[in-house]
Formats: sequence, C-alpha cells, structure tokens
Amino acid sequence: MNALLRRARAAYDLLVARRSALFDLALAMITTGVEIGLLFDDGTPVGPVPVVVTVLAGCGLLVRRRAPLTVLVAACAGAAVLVPLGYYPGGAPVVVALASLADLRERSVSLAALVPTALFLQSASISSLPVSIGAWALGSYLQTRRRYTRALEDRAATLERERGQLDQIAAQRERTSIARELHDIVAHSVTVMLIGVRGARDVLPTDPRVAAETLERVEVNAEQSLAELRRILDLLRAPDHGAQWRPQPSLGQLAELVSGYRAAGMPVRLESTGTARPLAGGLELSAYRIVEEALTNVLRHSDPTRVTVTLHYGRTHLRVTVEDDGGGPRDPDPSSAGHGIRGMRERAAVTGGSLDARPTADGFVVTARLPAGDAGAAA
Repeated sequence: MNALLRRARAAYDLLVARRSALFDLALAMITTGVEIGLLFDDGTPVGPVPVVVTVLAGCGLLVRRRAPLTVLVAACAGAAVLVPLGYYPGGAPVVVALASLADLRERSVSLAALVPTALFLQSASISSLPVSIGAWALGSYLQTRRRYTRALEDRAATLERERGQLDQIAAQRERTSIARELHDIVAHSVTVMLIGVRGARDVLPTDPRVAAETLERVEVNAEQSLAELRRILDLLRAPDHGAQWRPQPSLGQLAELVSGYRAAGMPVRLESTGTARPLAGGLELSAYRIVEEALTNVLRHSDPTRVTVTLHYGRTHLRVTVEDDGGGPRDPDPSSAGHGIRGMRERAAVTGGSLDARPTADGFVVTARLPAGDAGAAA
C-alpha cells in the first residue's frame, strides 16, 4: 500500500512539474482539431495539403512559450498559403498565437504585432477585427493577472522575511532585557551577601547571636536569588513553555529593598514626597532597578554615613534620587553596556526619561526623571 502511495505521489509530482507542457499539448491538439473542422465546414473538398499545413501550424503552438512571435509568424504564413489555394482557414492557430504573444511578451511587442495580424486576417476574410482584438486583450489580461499574482507572492515573501527579522530583533531585545535583569539580580544579591558575611565575621568574636542573624539573612537572600536565577535560566532553556515568574518588583517593594540594605549595614533611609499613586508596571520596574543599582554601587564603592533614597511624585514625572556622603568613585567601567551608571541610563531611557549621576561635595548623587503623565509639563 505504501509503495502504491509513493508511486501515486511521484506521478502527481511529475504531472505538476510538466503541467505547462501538457497544457500546451492539449491546446495545440484542440486548436488543430478546430481548424481542421472549419476547413471541412463549408463542404469544399479538402486535400492533404491544407491538412498538413494546419497540423504544422498547430504543432508550432507547442513552442509558443519559447518563441511566441515566431509561432505567430508561422501561423500567419500557413494561413497565407491556404487562401490562394482556394481554402478558407478559420484562423484558430493565428488567434491562439496572437493571444500567447500578448500573454508572454512585453505590451509594446504584442501591440506592434496586433496591427498587421488583424489587418491580414481581415483582408483575407479569415476573421474580423473584434476577434483579433479580443484575442490580444485576453492574452494581455492573462499577463497582467500573472504579474499581479507574482507581485503578491513577492510581497508575501518580503513580509515573511521582515517578520523573521522582527522576530530576531524582538528576541535580541528580550535577551538584552534578561541580561540586564541577571546583572541586577547578581550584582545586588552578591554585594549584599558579601557585606553581610563581612559584618558577621567582624562581630562573630564579640556577639555570635548578631552574627548568626546576619548569616541567616544572607542565607535567605541567597535562596531568593537562586530561585530567581533558576526562573530566568528556565525561560532561556525553554522559551516556548514559559517559565513561572514571580511578579516583577515595583515601588511597593522599595521599602523591603531598603530594609535589606540597612540590614547589611548601610545607613539608608527612604523618603517620599508628593502624592504617591500607582504607575505603569514598566516604569515602576525601571525605578526599582535604578534604586537597586545605585544602592549596590554605594555598597561596592564607598563607606557612607548617610544614604537617602527619595521618591518625588510630580504631576507628570516621577523623580528618583539616591544620594550618599561616602565619596569615592562610582562606575569603574562606565563603558560596559548594561552595567553601573550606563545600565541605569538605559533603563531611564527605555521609559522616555533621563538620568543624571555626578559627584557632590561629600559624596555622590543619582537622579532619575521618569515620565509618569503628560510629558509636556514639568514636574
């Protein structure tokens, strides 16, 4: 049964591959049959010469795709031979050849051939002008239709390529976003754990209980970070199945973030001015990550006695400020994409905002201005 199906499939594929040749063969046979029938239609005795000439003209249609103009000239020549001999051809090969020329060649070529062909058929009383013009119009329509179909196919192929390129761009953006999230998670977690372990080591000889509590917080932070990293890695391994994500951080969790840094030994406090209100998820995530990165930089590069995180809710903007008095450098490698100050600037730019990071008289300040309403007004 399978062998029979394979043979049938092979026969079908061969038929599809040769359908143009089969169509031309059928067209030549039908045209020749119609023309011979027209020769015998008026009752005039027909000898072998008109039949041979008609058959030769019909066979010429087999090569109409390769040389349509030559086939048209040969068909007209055949009709021109029969008329002086007293026969009355119907002109079927000539009409089909004219339509083929209009279908397969440029409009200027087919129009140039239409005029003498139509005049010849009219003067020889083979067919009228409307027949010739109709045959040319049919061929011209077929050519227009074919070109339109090809243009649609080309457009569909172009759109498919563009869709693939857009998918690649989207995937690249997603990978960039994931890389940024990985950096934020690792930088924050490792820095907090490192500071916690150092603090526990310092107080271990004098106050083991405080050291144990500090190490316990480090353990909890490490477990949370590992769980988040597993979720991200699961997403990278199997993007089609979708990893289970916890909700993205928001400004509502900023107090918890600040508390974690305070537990790690940083003298940080959180302040809020203006009327707090829910903001877009992407904007809250960017603000949270900017604060997290700024605090991580403070932990990593300075020893402050005062760190202040301020959220100012303006009418149209959210202003986020992280200021410390620790002095010292901040972004050791600002050219590294996705890290430090450059990473914070990228996050602010994604929301349509801006970020300023600069040293002060006794420390450093990071200020992010993120649009939270009509960008045309000032906060």
